[in-house]
Amino acid sequence: MIADWDTIRRIIEFLWIINIAFAIWTVFRSKREIASTWAWLLVLSVLPYIGFILYMFLGRKLTHEEIFAIQDEQKKLRDNYLREQTRLLKEHDLLPAKDQKPRARRLTELNLNNDDAILTYNNEVQVFTDGQELFKNMIDNINQAKELVDVEFYTFYDDQLGNSVLKALEAAQKRGVQVRVIYDASGSRGTHPSFFDKLRELGGQAQPFISTSSKKYWFRTPRANYHLHRKLVIIDHKIGYIGGFNIGDQYVDRSKKFGHWRDTHLRVVGQSPILMEVRFAMDWNTSCRKTHLPKYNLSQMREFKIVTSNSPDKVPMQIVSSGPDSDNFAIRRSYQEIIASSRDYVYIQTPYLIPEAPMIEALIVAAKSGTDVRIMIPCMPDHAFVYRATEYYAKYLTANGVKVYKYDNGFIHAKTMVSGSNISSVGSANQDFRSYSLNFEVNAFNYSPKLAQELKKIFEEDLKESTLLTNEYFSNQSRWLKFKQYFSRLLSPIL
Repeated sequence: MIADWDTIRRIIEFLWIINIAFAIWTVFRSKREIASTWAWLLVLSVLPYIGFILYMFLGRKLTHEEIFAIQDEQKKLRDNYLREQTRLLKEHDLLPAKDQKPRARRLTELNLNNDDAILTYNNEVQVFTDGQELFKNMIDNINQAKELVDVEFYTFYDDQLGNSVLKALEAAQKRGVQVRVIYDASGSRGTHPSFFDKLRELGGQAQPFISTSSKKYWFRTPRANYHLHRKLVIIDHKIGYIGGFNIGDQYVDRSKKFGHWRDTHLRVVGQSPILMEVRFAMDWNTSCRKTHLPKYNLSQMREFKIVTSNSPDKVPMQIVSSGPDSDNFAIRRSYQEIIASSRDYVYIQTPYLIPEAPMIEALIVAAKSGTDVRIMIPCMPDHAFVYRATEYYAKYLTANGVKVYKYDNGFIHAKTMVSGSNISSVGSANQDFRSYSLNFEVNAFNYSPKLAQELKKIFEEDLKESTLLTNEYFSNQSRWLKFKQYFSRLLSPIL
């Protein structure tokens, strides 16, 4: 019997060694952040077999073939628009004279050099914080479309709002407007590809983002990361929507769980929608590799010329993208630049606060240097582990001089940053590992005193329905809650 148990012990040890070796090979064969590498080694080593199942869903990276395809599309479509902006960059003339402040100039140059993000000037911007109002306007614009409607969302649910939007898209296609839809298969969980069948029958096109080649096998995508998190609508080349709202009933206050949904979206009229269209085209053409739909032809836009404007009502804007296809971390670096260069204030709204070490240090250094750094997070979770990790980092930042507020009037999903006299950002990117490097994001970075003041005022109004978190607040939490926060923090690089 002793020999039998000794044999079993040796077999277990042998299998454990094999598990460790396989874990090391699995994690190190793909380029990752150090924190993410160690987090996955911990999961795969401590949870044999179960860890590998989790890895299949959460840890698998994009293939080199997929990354190359995305980068190739970007190069082909962007090169046509960069020559003139590169000249302006060398002459330090990227912004109108009224906006030639050092911080704004540095940020525009960073985004151009780091992400090839072209600056457009003559944009009119309307801010939406209420889903009902946003989607009413969006559907009205779709109903008035003459040429094209491009729709790109992380979530496109088959529910009341989703069907309302789809009905407008079908009507547009029926009257001869070219309609295209990209959605994320995971973010739109529960929405079957057949949801878009009538749109297809009318001549419209819909496809999941780099997900699958067939409607029959739509469920065979066991990857929880590297998803399309962008939210874009482009209408007739001149109207664009960008921000944090998705298409679903919960985003228009129809969810008992979340109640009031507080988000931020921009409606843009001008030249920036053309750059949103370029972003859409890249994502569309990359996904066509698997669905075999016709590629997006942007040849008609090669004569695109930048139109300058000195009107205070016009908003200079850059459309900045980031994702696992690039190591430039374009949006995160722009966030860091805004925080590091701030002197007066930085106001941030985010549903998830799980920042990487460089962001944490930037926030703390700014706060300890006298900048009024304020971050607003939800009062309730939509994902348990993510919210506990958010609480952990909220506690850490509070202890280091950052003011963190809990929004009490429902669920805040806005992804905004506003700082100084004329700098702001609105888009899809949260303050977490996932948005920094795991998912495909897009933000509008704006250089307008008028827009910055409007977003600052919106933040200050939200403060009236928020609670400032204090060191005492966190110290009074139960030991069990603190344990969940610490444990969730260990997994933060992969949440």
